[in-house]
Amino acid sequence: MYERMYHTLFHAITDAMELMEEQRYQEALFLLEKASREAEEIYISE
Repeated sequence: MYERMYHTLFHAITDAMELMEEQRYQEALFLLEKASREAEEIYISE
């Protein structure tokens, strides 16, 4: 479970960092919020 949560958040963070480098802040925020919800769902479902 924690491994899946880690991968979900880690990939979102690295993708968000790339978006921020391109000054695409709203997309980065949306991506992080989505990953946060996905990680929470993984935690709740297992």
